[in-house]
Amino acid sequence: MAKPDPFQPADDAARSLARELVRDATHAALAVLRPGTTLPSVTRIALATDAKGRPVSLISDLAPHTQALTDNPACALLIGEPGPKGDPLTHPRLTLHCSARLIERNTPEHTTLRDRYLSLRPKVKLYADFADFRFVTFMVTDGLLNGGFGKAFLLTPKDL
Repeated sequence: MAKPDPFQPADDAARSLARELVRDATHAALAVLRPGTTLPSVTRIALATDAKGRPVSLISDLAPHTQALTDNPACALLIGEPGPKGDPLTHPRLTLHCSARLIERNTPEHTTLRDRYLSLRPKVKLYADFADFRFVTFMVTDGLLNGGFGKAFLLTPKDL
C-alpha cells in the first residue's frame, strides 16, 4: 500500500510564507556532510539574502562546515524559529535543499555581496574583511515548507 503524499500543492500563501521566512531570517541551521564520511553535521550560521532574495552567508575558512562545503557543496538550510509560546512544531519552518557556491574574494561578485550583506547586517563589518572570511551563496534545488500542523508544501526554486 502506497503512503499518501504529505505535501499539498504550493499556493500563493505558501510561496509568500516561504519568501518571508527567507527574507526575515538572520540565521539558519546548516546541514553538511563531514569530509571523508557519510556523517551529517549541523551548525548555526548567520544569514541574509542577495539582491534576488537567495540565501547568503559569510563564513570562515577555519570553520569545519566551510571545508565540508568545499568537499561537497550539497547541503540544507533550516530556517524558522519557534515562537515564545506553544508547541514548537506548530510554528512555520522551511528546509531548503541547496548547492553551496563559495565566492572568491576580490571579485566583483564578492564586492556586490559584501555591500548588500553589510547593509542588512551592519555589525558584520567588524570581521567581514578578515582574510579567512568569504561569502557563500546557496542555490536552492527545492524547499520543504511546514507551515504548521497539516500544512506541508514542496516548493521549487521558482516558488521561492
